[in-house]
Parts: sequence; C-alpha cells; structure tokens
Amino acid sequence: MTTSVALVGNPNAGKSTLFNALSGLRQRVGNYPGVTVELKKGRCTAHGTEFELIDLPGTYSLAARSPDEMVAVDLLLGRRPEEPKPAVIVSVVDATNLDRHLYLTSQLLELGVPVVVAVNMIDAATAQGLNVDAAKLSQQLGAPVVPIQANAGVGLETLMSAVRAAAGTAPPTGPAFPEAFDAVAAQFQKELSDELPPVLARRALIDVGGYVEAWLVERHGNRFKALLAGARDRLAAAGHAVPGVEARARFAWVKAAVSAAVTRPAERPVTRTDRTDAVLTHKVWGTLVFLAVMFLMFQSIFLWAKPLMDLIGGAQDALAGAVEGALANGPLRALLADGVIKGVGGVLVFLPQILILFAFIAVLEDCGYMARAAFLMDRVMSKCGLSGKSFIPLLSSVACAIPGIMAARVIENRRDRLATILVAPLMSCSARLPVYVLLIGAFVARPGAPAWLPGVVLFGMYMIGFVVAPLVALVLKRTLLRGEPPVFVMELPAYRRPKLGAVLRRMFDAGWAFVLRAGTIIFAAMVLVWALLYFPYTDAAGESYPVRIEAAEDAAKEQAPRLKELKAKEQPTDAEKTELEALEAAAALPDKLNGEWKRQSALGRAGLWMEPAFNPLGWDWKIGVAALASFPAREVIVGTFGLLYDSGDVDPKSIGDDTADEDAKEKAAGFVAALRDDWAKDPVRSKYGVPVALSIMVFFALCCQCASTLAVIRRETNSWRWPLFTFVYMTALAYLGAFATFQIGALIVG
Repeated sequence: MTTSVALVGNPNAGKSTLFNALSGLRQRVGNYPGVTVELKKGRCTAHGTEFELIDLPGTYSLAARSPDEMVAVDLLLGRRPEEPKPAVIVSVVDATNLDRHLYLTSQLLELGVPVVVAVNMIDAATAQGLNVDAAKLSQQLGAPVVPIQANAGVGLETLMSAVRAAAGTAPPTGPAFPEAFDAVAAQFQKELSDELPPVLARRALIDVGGYVEAWLVERHGNRFKALLAGARDRLAAAGHAVPGVEARARFAWVKAAVSAAVTRPAERPVTRTDRTDAVLTHKVWGTLVFLAVMFLMFQSIFLWAKPLMDLIGGAQDALAGAVEGALANGPLRALLADGVIKGVGGVLVFLPQILILFAFIAVLEDCGYMARAAFLMDRVMSKCGLSGKSFIPLLSSVACAIPGIMAARVIENRRDRLATILVAPLMSCSARLPVYVLLIGAFVARPGAPAWLPGVVLFGMYMIGFVVAPLVALVLKRTLLRGEPPVFVMELPAYRRPKLGAVLRRMFDAGWAFVLRAGTIIFAAMVLVWALLYFPYTDAAGESYPVRIEAAEDAAKEQAPRLKELKAKEQPTDAEKTELEALEAAAALPDKLNGEWKRQSALGRAGLWMEPAFNPLGWDWKIGVAALASFPAREVIVGTFGLLYDSGDVDPKSIGDDTADEDAKEKAAGFVAALRDDWAKDPVRSKYGVPVALSIMVFFALCCQCASTLAVIRRETNSWRWPLFTFVYMTALAYLGAFATFQIGALIVG
C-alpha cells in the first residue's frame, strides 16, 4: 500500500532539496488542468512502506490570493479530483528561522491531516549557536518533530519512520483562537453550508479580499456577502477584528513554542554568511559582484554553447544531406529534409544554451546567491511593477527568450511571474542579430557613413527591448494583472555548497521539458511553413520546380571547373567573356528558379494579397512574405529573403561572420548586393532605404516571431490564452513601432 505525503514549506526552507534527496530519479512533474502551478511528484521506499511524495510550491501562508495558490489548499483538503487527500503532511521549516516558518505550520495543523515537522538546516542553526530541542518542540506543537539536514541526507531515515508512524493517527488541533472567534466562525460555517470544510469557512472569514471569499461570492452571491459582513461585524464588536486576530493568535503560539524549545546564545555570533553578505548585499560592491556574475553567465551562454550548437547544426545538415541523397526528388524528400529535420534541428540548436543557463541558475540558487541578486535588483525592478526576481529571467532572454521564460519559475508571486513571462520575448535575443547585422551592413554602414553609426544603431535595437519591456510590464500590472503589489519578502538563506546531482537533475529537467514540449510545437509550425512555401510546386507549364532546380544544379556543378577557370583569367577574349556570362547565368539559374517558385507559392501569393497592409511600413510584398515566413522562427527571414531575391538559401550565421567559409560569405555578399539593387529600382525604397531598414529592424525587435517561445509560454502558463495574447499584443506593438519608424524617418529624409 502506498502512503501519500505532501511536502509543504516556505521558499528557501529546503523543501525541494528534501524532495530530491528522498525521491532521487523517481520523480515527475505534473500540472493540474486550469492552473499554472507546477507540482513535482516522486516515490521512495522506507521501512517497508512505499511513499508517494508531492512537492508543493513554496508559500508563506495558506491565505490563497489566486486560483493557483488555492491548489495547495484544495489538495491538502482532498478537494482535487485528480489527487487523493494526503495521508501525512510534512512541514519543512528552517531551523535558523523558526519564528517565521512555524506560522505556516500552525495553519497546516488545522487541516485535519497528521503533520510531521521536519526541522531542516540544523547544521546552520548550530553554527549560529542555536540549540533546538526536538522533544520539547514536539510537545509544544502537538506533532512529531524530526531534525534533519536535507542536503547531506542526515535524519531522513528517522523522518520517514515518523511519517510512517503518523499515517492514520489522530490529526493535531493547532493554536487556540479566542472563544468568541471560534463561536462566530462555527455559526458562519453552519449558516453558509454544511458541505464547506470548517477550515475554508475560517479562511473566508479571515482573508479579506482573498480567493476563498471571491469564490464563495461567485457561488452564493449577495447572500454570502451579507453573512460574511455580519460575521465580521460580530468579531469586530467582540474585539477580534480580522485579519489581525489570526496574526495575534498564531504568532503568540509560535513565540511560546520557540521560547520553550530553542536555546539562543547571549550574543549572536558573526558567521561566515554575515561576513559574506556584508560584501554581496552592499550597494556598490554587491552590485559590482552581481554584474561580474551576470557577465560570466551570459558569456558562457554565448561562448560555451557555440561549439555544441555548431555540432548540433552540423549533425542536422549531415542528416538532411543523407535524406536528400537517399530519396528521389519530390515532396516527401523536401518534407523530411526541410520541414522535419531542419524544423526539429532549429529547436535543438538552442538546447546547449538552456542547459548552461539552468546549470548557472541551479548553482546560484543552491548556494544561496540568487536571493542576494534579487534583493539587489528589487529597487530597480519595483519601479515597473516587478520584483528583483524578474531581473535574471529578463536578462536571460537577451540570449534566448526560451530559457529566460523558463527561468521565471524562481518567481513565487503569480502576477509577477506572468508579467515577466509576457514581456521576456521583447528582449532582443540572439536570433534577431542576423537581421540587425544584415540591414545595418546593407543600408547604414554605407560608404561615407560615420564609423560609429552601425554600432549605435545596433545598440539602439537592443535598447528597444530594455526600454519597452518594463513599460509593458507596468501597463500589465496596472490592467490585466492588476492586484495588490506583493510585499517583497526575501529570506537570505545560509550559503551552501551546491550538490552536483541536484544541478544535473535541474539541467536534465529543463532540457527535457524544452525538447519534449517546445520541440513538438515548432516542428509542426516549421512543417506548416514548409508546406506554404512548397505548394504549388509546378510552374505555368506544369513542370516541377524541384526537378528543374535539380537539373540546373547538376548542370552548374558540371560547368563549375570551367567557370572557375574563366574567372581566374585576367584578360579573357571576347568569346571567353560571352562564355563566362553564359556560365554565370547557368550558375545563378537554380537560385532564380527557387525565387520564382517561392513567389508563386501559397505564402508568396499571401504576401502579394497583403501588400496594402505592408505599404504604410515602407515594405513591398517581398519584405512582407519574409516577415510572414519568419513567424515560426525569426532566423528564417534571412533565408527567405535570399530565395525571394534570387540569391539562394542564405545561412543566417554567415551574415557578418568572418569565420564563415568562403562560399557562405560569397553567397551572403551576393545577397546583400541583390537586396540593394532591388531596393534601388523601387521609388519608395530607393529614396527611403534607411527608414525602411530601420522599420524592419524595429518590427523584428518587438514582434514575437518564435513558435518555440509561444510553446514555452503555453507550457509555463498551462493555457493557450497567454501565448495568444503575447502574439497579438507584440505583433500589434511591432506594427505600430515599424509604422512610426518609417513615417518619421521618411519625414526626416524628406
């Protein structure tokens, strides 16, 4: 028989460390329908009994303020249909901060479920001169108390023995409230509904404006409002007004328990943590250390990940080449090579960045530095409605929005977490860089332009995200995510040495979740775009474009040695010049046919149909088609541009990369020249080339053109509502930004 055990505790109490130590690799992640809270489940066997462990999100109180926070309460009361009521609750508390952590324990004792208190970090308490008498504390609380050190595995056998013994025993009662309060609460619960658990009636009474109150108002309407107002009036008349009555009763109970069981030194010793914090939380030195840590983290994401990303990209190209060599030319080969392999590869290439980022996050969290970083940045982030914990996810999004969004899991407050997720894609990620470099190189860094101008424009593109993201977050926190600003409560835990196993597990969980969830969505999106660019694949005469292109490529390969020979001649004859022109035309024919094919595709025709919507931005249909094609993944725009301008499939990585091979650089240079020539023939783009280029860059800086980002938002919020909202608001913002950029730029150019 399996015994269900729920682990509950404050953030930084070591609850997840305990969960990992007990369950090892026997764990999984679960999301309940309709909520964004993530629950971890695991199993362990001790003393001949199998336990199912549920790791609930860290919380300071059972006073739920949202549906997500109510999940923990409902689960503990057995009100979730997906989950049976736990047989035992393990309340994980920090031995160095019992005065605060036992407040939550006092609420857990009232749920009608046996409770075992795990006093964690007993080693840190000893270092501070604290002595916790577990027997006396157990007597005061009315529940078993077991001292443990979860990160070292100390006391875990004793803990599970206590859990096994507690299962099926009479539940504790918790702290006593004033008799007048109990009488009013009992009457209120009876008037309301006999089906409502007494603990929820008390929570509705105490938590003014809380989720339980809102839920019952929705369920019972004006009758409930009247009963609630009457009950609160009676409490106020008796001198026990809410919510103060709860705080007074619980903290008095906690104080008595701690005073009886904890012995403190006459003078608190100065610990190594205190000395370290004097530097790391200092306004000047702490900020410098923080900037150094961030620099190291993002340098590692960009530099350390590159060899692995190149390896994945090379494997992707090799596999696509093998498929192309094994199958005959046609839709199936194109689907597998271009749609499936390149689609999945386009996702997997970001995996090294995600693994490195989450390795850093795991180390910083486990060692205790993450709390210090959030403390330092809170003053800045609070001005735009966020907390200090939002800074690292937003900064992570400069490398890639996907790990940045996933890093928002460290934010406990739901509104702050959601606001951070929704604005993270506004930060300019590395995938936007090829677009910036291409257009800046083609239209800003022209002969005669100041040498500093391209760098300033590139800096401006990145600053757009840093300026707009906080402004959008501020608007969201005052509209859709409006609510009482959460008090920034951040405990600074003692420094600990990270465990390699925990770091590797965190990396594996993040990487597997990314590949499993995001990969499926972007795979489907890339296949869809492939189909829109592939069909119809016949010309006006009914001939197949892929067959014509393959024949042209074969002919160009046969003539390549002669073409190279003629190009090397310094003084060719007239006949050789004519032959050279013919061979160059034959070499360019595959790209010309490819561009013609894409213009006749379903996506190309859609671009022509939508051209009137693009005109106010200074765009023609080609730019519009490239933008449409890039919505699943913004890197696609460079390759799509290359096809539409008859320059072939240009590798985005070759743009501005001096280390690229000569063929890739030559194709990129030819593409830039073709782009300039095409714009020079157009009456709008010939005169307003720079405003048009800036308009495209601003659009890409603000638009959410990444299917994997939307997929991760769907996963992190457990709803399609928020990715859809992100896509719509960012697309509208991008259109308005591009419109303003072109129109103002055109006025300046005159």
